[in-house]
Amino acid sequence: MLVWMALTHLPTAASIVSSEPIGYATAAQGFIFLSGLFCGLIYFRLAMRRGYRAMTARLWKRAVRLYGYVVLLLAMAFLVVAPIAAGGGMPGLHNLLDFFYTAGPQRAVPDALALIYQPPLLDILPMYVIFMLATPLALILARRVGWAPLLAVSFAIWVGAQFDLRDAAHAFLVAQTPLRIPRHEMGSFDLYGWQFLWLAALYLGVRWAADDLPIVSWARRLAMPALAIAIALFVARFVIGDGTGLWAASVDKWHLGVVRLVDFVAISLLLVRYQAFFIRFASRPLILLGQASLQVYCVHLLFCFAGLGLMGESPRLMAFWPQVILIAATLTAMLITATVFARKTPSQVLMPPAQRRPGMPALQRSER
Repeated sequence: MLVWMALTHLPTAASIVSSEPIGYATAAQGFIFLSGLFCGLIYFRLAMRRGYRAMTARLWKRAVRLYGYVVLLLAMAFLVVAPIAAGGGMPGLHNLLDFFYTAGPQRAVPDALALIYQPPLLDILPMYVIFMLATPLALILARRVGWAPLLAVSFAIWVGAQFDLRDAAHAFLVAQTPLRIPRHEMGSFDLYGWQFLWLAALYLGVRWAADDLPIVSWARRLAMPALAIAIALFVARFVIGDGTGLWAASVDKWHLGVVRLVDFVAISLLLVRYQAFFIRFASRPLILLGQASLQVYCVHLLFCFAGLGLMGESPRLMAFWPQVILIAATLTAMLITATVFARKTPSQVLMPPAQRRPGMPALQRSER
């Protein structure tokens, strides 16, 4: 996901190929889903072992740490990128910070620190922080009322997102509060839509922690329908594209349209069904990147800023070798960062049941 995201964000010809190459699915979907899945797995186990208060404290501590990285990236954008791009000769960089220039630092900086103003490329981490802060409440509510009503409310909000709930909420806030920021400067991702993906992943993570997630059995039963859906939407992605009207709304990335949800589920089931094949590609460098995902993500953004500055007024870096050098430098820096920060923990969740020590979570119940 991190390599995929980096190739998509860098202003090179590789972004043409890496942008949604397997259908209506993006690295951002995988990033948010996997984060929610392991958040449910890890913190539900912590709640069962040490109580919900300890779980909440640990989650909020991690959210504060994530927020620290958001602040570092904002500092880089406002203190380094903004002065460089202010001259106007680097529209790629300048356009990232439109609101900063028009509203001024006195207004933009507090809004950014409050996670209200979210410049492009810097909007997925604030969403992640918000989801982390809300996770203890979700787990506590699920314990009291069950997951069914919680998921039903989340789904209803997602449906509302498909009908521009975000715009209506923004208009209400502008009318009733001192908020004065254009809606498009509040981040590309629609939290009302993407929260459903997070909560669904959280739910699956909790079931995994409880040894009650027969995902392999589900994948076996649904492999053929999932394959048919994945192939059909792969073809549609390159034949129809984003389309117009209802189809455009159903494949909308920012609202997380229904076709994207269906395609993501189908692809995920296929990855689980044929994991014995795909796990061959779990090379050590990729595992290291995953273990230091937060730091690696931040580093790749620095190279995105550099690339946007180097391309000047062109839509992307035009010469071949500068593109190759930028990609190679970015991936190298990501790997070096991962080597420094990767956690030295065993990949217990990938172990088959026979190799898992007592107390480790199983991926699914034993077949009976």
